[in-house]
Amino acid sequence: MRERLRDLGFDLEDAPTIDEPTMSVIEAFQRSRGLPITGEVDTTTWSRLVEAGWHLGARLLYAARPFLRGDDVAELQVRLARLGFNPGRIDGIFGAQTEIALIDFQQNRGLEPSGTLSRATLDELWRMTARADTSRLVTDARDEAGFDPVHSGPVVVAGSGPLARRVAARLRETMTVHHLSDAPIDDVAEFANQNAAAVVLSFALLEEVPGVHLHYWASYRSHSRRGERLATELATELSRYCGLPRVEVTGMALPILRETKMTTIQLEYAEKSDEVIERLATAIVNVITALFHK
Repeated sequence: MRERLRDLGFDLEDAPTIDEPTMSVIEAFQRSRGLPITGEVDTTTWSRLVEAGWHLGARLLYAARPFLRGDDVAELQVRLARLGFNPGRIDGIFGAQTEIALIDFQQNRGLEPSGTLSRATLDELWRMTARADTSRLVTDARDEAGFDPVHSGPVVVAGSGPLARRVAARLRETMTVHHLSDAPIDDVAEFANQNAAAVVLSFALLEEVPGVHLHYWASYRSHSRRGERLATELATELSRYCGLPRVEVTGMALPILRETKMTTIQLEYAEKSDEVIERLATAIVNVITALFHK
């Protein structure tokens, strides 16, 4: 772990133990990657640390199961997007849309359209993007313009707390809702992606959250403007309607936000009275219902 952090440019002392300075470096890495700042190397932190060690050209990139993940994939997505080929969200995951964008690039440059980042493809990609380093990403332009259509599919609600149950029940009165109360994050994401969900609302009941924390997808490479807008609208409505002491909006790269391809919001809150839960649910339902009637 220390060697990986050092390779990424983080300054570490030579002590082999997880001392306070090392914890500070772990926190700095977590902050840079949009993860919860705990100073502990949990499963998610370790996987992102491994991903950060990959550099474009160090390995073949292609559609695999499970998906290849890493900073090299994110760099590939950025370079394709600078040239106008749409790899989807810049998330460091080599999925179907990234493969299609890579094939489009290969066809455009007269290369074998294999969908694999071969040496010939990489050389051409480097040559072309050397001229386009300052150009905008097509993914950002499409997001800002609202060009990608919002799915008309169901709403997926994840979480087993009282707020998740209340929101799912209220939304179900006017739209199709799937409430996955105890499903693991990977299962929620897979279900939402396979069913082309319009929105995913993930609820987490945590201790010591004074108000409500709202998170949307954001990484060191890009962020979801649609997610940011929805989180901001929710925060405005919650502050106005519920009179909470604090409503925070933060872009993060939490697993549920990264794995889902549609607009996803993670809402964290501490235990509340039934009256406050009802007000929270009403405010959330108002915003989501208005979103589907725009």
